[in-house]
Amino acid sequence: MDSYTLNGVTNYAKLSRVALDWAHETTTYHVRHRRGRGTAFRGRRAFPGRSRPWAMDVCIIGGTGLISTGIARQAVDAGHDVTAFHRGETDADLPDAVSHVHGDRNDAADLERVAEAVDPDVVVDMVCFDPEQAESAVAAFDGVDQYVFCSTVDVYHRPLDANPATEDAAREPPVSDYGENKAECEDIFMAAHGDAFQTTVIRPWSTYGEGGPVIHTMGWGTYYLDRIRRGEPVIVHGDGATLWGPCHRDDVAGAFVGALGNEDAYGEAYHVTTEEVISWNQYHEYVADAMDAPDPELVAIPTDQLVAVAPDRTDPLLDHFQFSTVFDNSKAKRDLGFEYTVSFREGVERTIDWLEEHDEIDDWDAENDDAIIAAWRDATDSFVETLAE
Repeated sequence: MDSYTLNGVTNYAKLSRVALDWAHETTTYHVRHRRGRGTAFRGRRAFPGRSRPWAMDVCIIGGTGLISTGIARQAVDAGHDVTAFHRGETDADLPDAVSHVHGDRNDAADLERVAEAVDPDVVVDMVCFDPEQAESAVAAFDGVDQYVFCSTVDVYHRPLDANPATEDAAREPPVSDYGENKAECEDIFMAAHGDAFQTTVIRPWSTYGEGGPVIHTMGWGTYYLDRIRRGEPVIVHGDGATLWGPCHRDDVAGAFVGALGNEDAYGEAYHVTTEEVISWNQYHEYVADAMDAPDPELVAIPTDQLVAVAPDRTDPLLDHFQFSTVFDNSKAKRDLGFEYTVSFREGVERTIDWLEEHDEIDDWDAENDDAIIAAWRDATDSFVETLAE
């Protein structure tokens, strides 16, 4: 293994083509030099769903998160050389073939050094959240073949003008600061398209899977699962009829891998979301079924009331969960070979099994859901009694 230093910390990575000696500030390239701005792109073509005739060097910025780990595994399986650039603070179950470079993506010097060290054909950016990060990335990776940016459907205004939404749906006014920042990042990467590199934007929705939580009306707390398996009442916003659509990490990752080196994806944005849109009532029923639990006792509470009594726990509800949303994946299916293969019933069982095996499910009373439910029931009982008198 070769060793080198970023931010004063020695790191080790299996960089098959590059040996670095940071102490002497010299770099030895075993195969080729990085291209400068204006040099022609290689333009090799990839075909979604088919084995590629070459191995690409893929650098994943992030690499240890829920979707990132799926991308890394599938990219290795597809024959690519994969390097994960991250801070080294999160353990991830990645193949031995994945190289690791440690550093801070917010440090422009680190980005430049990683670009030189890895010399990737494709960069997959999973942790770019603000315009400053995007600008630094464009400067650092100017000259790579392709830049794949993980965006989000949160770039769209809510409620959607029409369902299902296509990739040209309205983005103004922004639904949240997070969505607004992601939209600005998209614009920066698209402005660099054809000059610094070829740009591809992928917009997942609600992604879940082994190693991540199971969301619910009140956020991400795993205590929710203990409530389900014990038959305790569960809060659902509104009447539980609004639509939601989780997509398993493995299916989302497959679309990212289908974009690598794919000329059809150059300069394009894609939805990569569920093909199984369900109501929130059905969502809770599927979770209960996956746990062999009783039919869930759902307590419907209006969204505005939940936001009023639990403002620190209901940002996702206010921005997203309360709206019915459906996204058109036809473009990703056509160009990226995207397939929806893991049903929510199967995927949520796998996710819950992982949480149980790692003892990551909190106790059912870890949050104040019971107090909220009791107060709501008292209020509605009083309302009915007053009108009945």
